[in-house]
Amino acid sequence: MIIHTFAFRWKPGVTPEQKQRVIAEIRNLQGRIPGVIETWVGENISPRSQGYELGGVMKFESRAALEAYSPHPIHQELLAWLMPLIEPLEVDFEA
Repeated sequence: MIIHTFAFRWKPGVTPEQKQRVIAEIRNLQGRIPGVIETWVGENISPRSQGYELGGVMKFESRAALEAYSPHPIHQELLAWLMPLIEPLEVDFEA
């Protein structure tokens, strides 16, 4: 099993509506991309966030599932409008 973690800093000008759309769309990946077992995403409440305002965790059934996730058309569709809004940080590890 692979754990995929991410945190986002918002670029200037991102609206509250866009932030809520990001959360909804990431949650909506569950069940639409093979190999994604669980997904959690939400606003960061940590006082040690270093400016990262949104965080999440996704559980994948295998490394192959994680590797297939990145180029998957549904994920690519999300990235097309998401990447201009964020400065991302990702960490992946085996559980």
